[in-house]
Amino acid sequence: MPNWTNFRRSIGPVAGMLLALGTGPALAAQASAKQVHELMGLFGTDRMFQQMNAQMAAMMGKQLPCVPASYWNGFLDGQATQELTEKLVPIYQRHFTEQDVQGLLRFYRSPLGKKLLVEQPSIMAEVMQMGQQWGEQRAQAMMTELQKNGTLTAQGRCAAPSSPPALGVPAPAATSR
Repeated sequence: MPNWTNFRRSIGPVAGMLLALGTGPALAAQASAKQVHELMGLFGTDRMFQQMNAQMAAMMGKQLPCVPASYWNGFLDGQATQELTEKLVPIYQRHFTEQDVQGLLRFYRSPLGKKLLVEQPSIMAEVMQMGQQWGEQRAQAMMTELQKNGTLTAQGRCAAPSSPPALGVPAPAATSR
């Protein structure tokens, strides 16, 4: 016959540990909107959004030249930036606890964090330029390969349907009627 007394004594602490481990993150305090705004302030989120808005206005102005520039300037104003910033707060709150945000604030206020904030735009610009060059090289290599195996013509258009299948893809089975 099993010894239920010992079982009950040992199951209590084990269940308590499992409960504590399983609910730890759920019990962590959510970052406040104020904390998230402070963090986004260190990131320069408003400034980045204003730059994105200006770029978007310039792009839209080119695509829709009949719309006056004053419309885009009014449409993409500080209020739109504020609305977008407010939409970010719950996203940060879902991903970072109050303690996480406090740690991030400490880091971004440190000398290394400040350096990262200063250097990040230059790094991203270099990464984007390198990525664009790499993408162009990859696209050119792909086009060359597809032209070489007959999938594309020298003009970069799809070859005639009677061409052999490219890249080892078998041709679809013919259907008999």
